[in-house]
Amino acid sequence: MNCGAVQLLFDNLNFKNNYFNYKFPVPQYLGSKYRHLEWIGSCIPGNVNRVMDVFAGSQAVAFYFKQKGYEVFTNDFMSYSYRIGKGLVENGKTRLDGNDIKILFSRNRSEKDFHLMRDLFTDIFFIEKECEFLDGFRSNIDLLENDYKKSLAFSVINRAMTRKVTMGHFAHTKALEYAANKDRVKRNRSLIVPLKDLFMELLDEYNNAVFDNKKDNKSFNMDAVEFINEHSEGMDMAYFDPPYCNSHADYQAFYHLLETYTEYWKDKKFINGTNCYYPKKKSGFVLKREILNSFDRLFEASQRIPYWMISYNDRSYPDLNTMINIISKYKNVKVFKKNYENKVGGKGSVAGSNELLFVCSPRQS
Repeated sequence: MNCGAVQLLFDNLNFKNNYFNYKFPVPQYLGSKYRHLEWIGSCIPGNVNRVMDVFAGSQAVAFYFKQKGYEVFTNDFMSYSYRIGKGLVENGKTRLDGNDIKILFSRNRSEKDFHLMRDLFTDIFFIEKECEFLDGFRSNIDLLENDYKKSLAFSVINRAMTRKVTMGHFAHTKALEYAANKDRVKRNRSLIVPLKDLFMELLDEYNNAVFDNKKDNKSFNMDAVEFINEHSEGMDMAYFDPPYCNSHADYQAFYHLLETYTEYWKDKKFINGTNCYYPKKKSGFVLKREILNSFDRLFEASQRIPYWMISYNDRSYPDLNTMINIISKYKNVKVFKKNYENKVGGKGSVAGSNELLFVCSPRQS
């Protein structure tokens, strides 16, 4: 199952590149590779120094690359993910302090312009008082002195919102019903804890995760192919964790509230029972009719990057053999499998399915 456990052990004992005393805040995000970090790390080629995470999602893998001492360029087309990367991967020193907390918890500085959460999500995910708190907090993020502080504030409050909603996502309308259920509250006290208190409970985890690995790490908010075209020069490895077409959730539907809160749109339509924004952002990796062409474009753009690692799942579309055929046009490829024993999110991770890792290297001339 492991590609190179000895190499991983050596890297972790190498003090110069060891930043594993800093802990990534445990994510609550469908498809996060947080549980697979050691396995992924065991497969990284030995001559890698600069890496790019193209579909960063929870940012757990990008943070892991930073812990290993690499220079990391991390990217996601969703703004809430970009903010985590900005606050914990690119940022090396800045933390939120007591004065920042006073600013964030002060009254809504512009009630006329900042009431989107109250108008959209009252009595869907949160009671009105909590939505008004979120609007005020959002108005005050803009008052923080730099983008790293703003990104940390977004990261922590967005995590607090997922903590407060059963199942940790926003594709259902049962949040307040579950919060009124005593049995569910016994299992998850966060359902009734005010968002302000959840923010404070989480704050130290995020502040303590900030560290400087002495590299010029960057976080981006771009389309995947555009990101590669503009920023892959000199990269040793690209890590791809695209949405698993046909086997995982629609991330925009599941985390639309976080994106709406981060962007704070004034020009979007909001539809269906959850007030999901419309139209959605286009990725090219969600619909079957688009995905084969999207993978071809992605891999063609990435040819000059020596090594690729691609996380995938054997219940996804296209299937394993098709993926191998697409990749083989550009790289040599080996496939490693890790079996799921328990369901941890999405039908792609049900018991009996396999997490796949394509490890790709330059073709011999």
